[in-house]
Amino acid sequence: MNHGTTHSSGAADVVDTRSVFGVPCWVSLTSRDLDATQDFYGAVMGWRWRNARLGERFRTALADGVPVAGIAGMASVWQMAVAWTPYFAVPDADVAVARVRERGGTVAVGPISLPPGRAALLADRDGARFGIWQGQLVTGWEAWRRAASTFVALHTRDAFDAAIFYGEILDWASGLPGCCEVEYTGDEVRLRSRGDVVARIGSGAVDVPPDPSVRPHWQVHFAVPEVGPCVRAAEKHGGSVLAEGEREAVLRDPDGAQFTVVSRRRH
Repeated sequence: MNHGTTHSSGAADVVDTRSVFGVPCWVSLTSRDLDATQDFYGAVMGWRWRNARLGERFRTALADGVPVAGIAGMASVWQMAVAWTPYFAVPDADVAVARVRERGGTVAVGPISLPPGRAALLADRDGARFGIWQGQLVTGWEAWRRAASTFVALHTRDAFDAAIFYGEILDWASGLPGCCEVEYTGDEVRLRSRGDVVARIGSGAVDVPPDPSVRPHWQVHFAVPEVGPCVRAAEKHGGSVLAEGEREAVLRDPDGAQFTVVSRRRH
């Protein structure tokens, strides 16, 4: 499989979205306060931090040395709510944004230049927010993908309608070399890349109250050794617990961003 790599002397291979496309390629949290956000997720997830290539308002979270997520201190600048957002790889951000508009989605930000690439923040027809990224993927992206430390799932009204929307935007099941494949099973749609399930789209109830936990949204999942310590740390550091089970918990950080932690242990 051609991963679209280029080589430079003494440098790691660079993967870009001309050959890896349609797949979730990153997750990022829009934040109002970078320091407070780093403190909370450092305590809950055990993440370490490094400066990101995108500039002083951005940080990269590391789990066991592998980059797993980003923080963008842009909530006030972009006038957006604090939230976790998945980004999908696209070869051309302008084309993807035009497709979103043509199909009834909305454009919140962009496309804007964030060297070494371009990004946009969008929403689908039901209001679920997502991002697109054109350009070089994060250093160590292959390690991030293989570690499976992050996972994204869309909770929406009609999984099949949503799959058509995203498929037309992101060239899923298009027959193009390297495109993602789509599986329809029951009331869930699964997105596969190179044989691995990389995202799920599930249908929720149609007549539900306007609560953030049930409105159409992308939920970011992080694999952790144990759920319990994450739950206790979240409560201790100003977060809250929306749901808790033996292997999974839905948490909310002090600014209101939701995320899910899932135990790596097999029961």
